[in-house]
Amino acid sequence: MNPEVCSSDGFNVTLREFGCEQCLLSRPDGSSSFIQGDTSVLAAVYGPAEVKVSKEIYDRATLEVVIQTKVGLPSVKERSQEQCVRETCEASLLSSLHPRSSLTLILQVLHNDGSLLSCFLNAACMAFMDAGLPMSCLFCGVTCAIASDGQVITDPTATQEKESRALLTFAIDSTEQKVLMSSTKGSFSVHELQECIAISQMASEKIFQFYRESVQRRYSKTL
Repeated sequence: MNPEVCSSDGFNVTLREFGCEQCLLSRPDGSSSFIQGDTSVLAAVYGPAEVKVSKEIYDRATLEVVIQTKVGLPSVKERSQEQCVRETCEASLLSSLHPRSSLTLILQVLHNDGSLLSCFLNAACMAFMDAGLPMSCLFCGVTCAIASDGQVITDPTATQEKESRALLTFAIDSTEQKVLMSSTKGSFSVHELQECIAISQMASEKIFQFYRESVQRRYSKTL
């Protein structure tokens, strides 16, 4: 998918080129790779499977999210990203259909050139789809950077993130375009927050369209 530009309500939304491939790995129950510009992530889903008694939840599945960095051990930042991804997944997965079981999502960073958390979310959704897990809706991640002059940049690169005064990532659902999760860093006004949410909701339409096209291409090859 090439970068898309759309305008509505006075906003311009530009996204980097997308790429996705499902069913890459043989051992997981579902897997995907997701590319946004030069940022790339590999996702693997295991389960539903047997869960340890200490982690068992009687009325729903237990979801564990693990982020593996390209180099070194995970830090506090990765733990925070794991929580953001887990909260989003729990909001969309119908985990009550698999009580007393475990679901594990492994996210491997292949390359980070900005908007990593949104790439995690997009890779996770595609991996859940590949695993055939029941979901109430799809979700996607959109990252917005607010530059020093107030300009909002969607899907920013690592350089644009460093130069920005605020960074906001939203998880958007596919049915009502609700915000399932938000992660923010830096200083911004209420108006700027509302603007970023509106821009993210517009950008999500392009991402969900890319999801549909990716799945259509995959199954048109197998038929």
